[in-house]
Amino acid sequence: MRAAVLHEIGQDKLEVLDDVEATGFGPGRVRIRVRATGLCHSDLSAMSGVLPQPGPFVPGHEGAGEILEVGEGVRGLKPGDRVVVCWLPACGACPACKRGQTQLCLAGFMNAGTPNFKRPGGDVFGFAGTGTFAEEVVVDAGCAVPIPDDVPFDIAALIGCGVTTGLGAALNTADVKAGSSVAVIGCGGVGISAIQGARLKGAAEIVAVDPVPARREAALRFGATKAVSPDELPDAKQQVTGGEGFDYVFEVVGKSATARTAYENTRRGGTLVVVGAGAMDDHLQLNMFELFFDEKRILPSMYGGGDVLRSYERTIALWRAGRIDLAGLITHRVPLAEINEALDQMRTGTALRTCIEI
Repeated sequence: MRAAVLHEIGQDKLEVLDDVEATGFGPGRVRIRVRATGLCHSDLSAMSGVLPQPGPFVPGHEGAGEILEVGEGVRGLKPGDRVVVCWLPACGACPACKRGQTQLCLAGFMNAGTPNFKRPGGDVFGFAGTGTFAEEVVVDAGCAVPIPDDVPFDIAALIGCGVTTGLGAALNTADVKAGSSVAVIGCGGVGISAIQGARLKGAAEIVAVDPVPARREAALRFGATKAVSPDELPDAKQQVTGGEGFDYVFEVVGKSATARTAYENTRRGGTLVVVGAGAMDDHLQLNMFELFFDEKRILPSMYGGGDVLRSYERTIALWRAGRIDLAGLITHRVPLAEINEALDQMRTGTALRTCIEI
């Protein structure tokens, strides 16, 4: 079958090969025919080595498709079922799951260390234990979440990561209060979803911050009340908050520099939500006095900060009701053979989300 493979960490191009085989099928596992997958910035971060991932590997973790085969012991799934791929499934038995913090379950991360594919030259891993830049993938049954028939595969793919992450940051982690002021730094697919979440919660002012003009224009269509470049953020802070700072600031880039900017633009007693996934050697510096004196809440948000399955259901309900726009997030579409074009669209910021049609 065909799959896009990164041979070595640090390479910036993928090679689409037709000699890849999805492996690991057996009890408790399912084989999925991938129909659509989104390109998330985390895929680029794994390719560059910012996020830890053994190689060679097939990127992709934001996918949807249909079940081809179910292994022994699998319940609630059958061939032909339409599913979204969940790269962070909850085991239901670990301490985090028992506390109701299923987004912190480590079972999915453990899958990342087991090869999902093989080629004549050896084993190939799947990013985040999945690897959806392939025609087929074999995953634990818990990674395959059924979706209703009226949800298109491309929409379902977005729900598998970016939309759930951004919406959840606003709805779950921050629990944005009506009438509040919000700034979102980084307005790709996840940042736009955070903007939609803040709008749903009734934020009065939502300032989108991004260096790419097209993304700023898009942010206004999705609910931002103002869109500025990073250099214009101080003026926006003055105009919107009188210089005090925003009630909520979402950092959706994953770098210490933008996290520091987010902290400085959060009002005293306000909330900084860290959504972007960054490198282990990139350290955010805060002094002990400002931590004490400013009393700003710093809230990391992992995969939307809530129960993933409930978040999927909520997102579908909001989409059906017309309360959020998911189709508009897909600005580009490419076949798997042109995956490197999608990478360029992400790197240059010309795409909010590129749908890879498989």
